[in-house]
Amino acid sequence: MTIRKAACIGGGVIGGGWIARLALNGVDVDVFDPHPEAKRKVDEVMANARRAYKRMATKGLPKEGKVTYAASIADAVKDAELIQESVPERLDLKLKTLAEIEAAAPADALVGSSTSGFKATDMAKGMTHPERFFVAHPFNPVYLLPINEIVPGEKTSRQTVERAKVAYTSIGMKCVVINKEIDAFVGNRLLEAAWREALWLVKDGICTVEELDDIMRYGFGLRWAQMGMFQTYRIAGGEAGMRHFMAQFGPALAWPWTKLMDVPEFNEELVDLIATQSDEQSGQWSIRELERIRDDNLVGIMEALARAEKGKGWGAGELHNSYVKQLGAASKAKMSKAAEKAKATKPRKVGALKK
Repeated sequence: MTIRKAACIGGGVIGGGWIARLALNGVDVDVFDPHPEAKRKVDEVMANARRAYKRMATKGLPKEGKVTYAASIADAVKDAELIQESVPERLDLKLKTLAEIEAAAPADALVGSSTSGFKATDMAKGMTHPERFFVAHPFNPVYLLPINEIVPGEKTSRQTVERAKVAYTSIGMKCVVINKEIDAFVGNRLLEAAWREALWLVKDGICTVEELDDIMRYGFGLRWAQMGMFQTYRIAGGEAGMRHFMAQFGPALAWPWTKLMDVPEFNEELVDLIATQSDEQSGQWSIRELERIRDDNLVGIMEALARAEKGKGWGAGELHNSYVKQLGAASKAKMSKAAEKAKATKPRKVGALKK
């Protein structure tokens, strides 16, 4: 399924990222967001996304899709093939929004939610057609990070899941279907575990937020970017592999290395401590500057991974290679159509009259 028309309900950090990825893949997008500055915010995200894609898509880009702001949810979704809901994480708001989407969406439209933790089954309880609804959970920035957790609900049809995989893959995403529902899915549960431990380490004075970030970004973060956890640990086991690693480090699970089951009190004191240290670490850059730095780094990492394994690419680099080729092919098709149109409209030369 190649998407031609999509609707994005909500234009915040995640919604704006979806709009950018879709539009830069040549998909027309109708947007609904009642915030008075929604367009400004989305335009700024689009500007950063264009900048990143210009650097990434060295083989060219397809013609950018048109972004239109609708007056209502009904107007936004009425012609959409794919509808992405990205409103704030309040279940009551999401249920209200999904009811409005369902009332106006085409019968065959795919309806995905960007929720960070709600189960599709719980969100679809009031739906007339829950078989076409699912969670499509990305990570920020959506226009660059390709992962997309697709989580079907109890009544989501297998056909919907397969169509969704094809649709999101067509815009350069790596789809992982989570077939057993769980709150917060897989990615956010891993992040939540690391986040809780990080809060304790800072609260207890073990390290600052900058020191903790440095340990991640100069250490295992780079490993995770190209292999993930289990493949990395398999290598750590040496020639004997994962079995040896598990035997050697498995007993550490019983040691008091983490406080995962003991959550620090989330009070103003902790918030002030984290926020103050974060300001000291990053206050010299605006959010947009940090986004551009992040985007440059991510493109650089993916480009580096794309050159690995004798140019075939490794992990995200292999997908990056095929995605850049896909964008280039769409760009060539766009230029070919433009050339054909110019040729067809070019006036013919009239020969001189013979005497």
